[in-house]
Amino acid sequence: MHKTSLFLIGPMGTGKTTIGRQLARRLEMDFYDSDRVIEERTGVDIPLIFEKEGEAGFRQREQAVIDELTQKQKIILATGGGAVLAEINRQHLKNRGTVIYLKSTLNTLIKRTRKDKNRPLLHAGEPAEVILRRLLEQRDPLYQQTADIVIKTVNNSIHNVIHAIISHLDNPLR
Repeated sequence: MHKTSLFLIGPMGTGKTTIGRQLARRLEMDFYDSDRVIEERTGVDIPLIFEKEGEAGFRQREQAVIDELTQKQKIILATGGGAVLAEINRQHLKNRGTVIYLKSTLNTLIKRTRKDKNRPLLHAGEPAEVILRRLLEQRDPLYQQTADIVIKTVNNSIHNVIHAIISHLDNPLR
């Protein structure tokens, strides 16, 4: 079985946290969500950090947390959707574990994030579809270049996604 850490990347709404938690249970590894760690340390939620410090302030906090967490061994880390924007984060992820890109379609992401109030980038005045499309266009190449494994989550149950990840880990030549 796989011994190093696994880092989940992808846009908001792909299921990184849900899949990460269950995968960690299955592989008997510790689970971390970089956004939750930031919230725990600051004592406030992500939207308030964005409101008070802007995206740049949040990204600084995110960079420090990703640097710290990627140095841990045998963990599963769910990153925020924008974690790949910083070159240093991409380097830490690639160099310190196996990176799994959970890929989804725009329509699926719209459905999954529609009612979520905890996503500050989706409340920037434009329709969520426009914002999500722009984020995907900007970030998909970064997800692709950072990932060791790409798993499609559309029309896939959590169980099937976890099975696909474990299959890739057991047979890396797939």
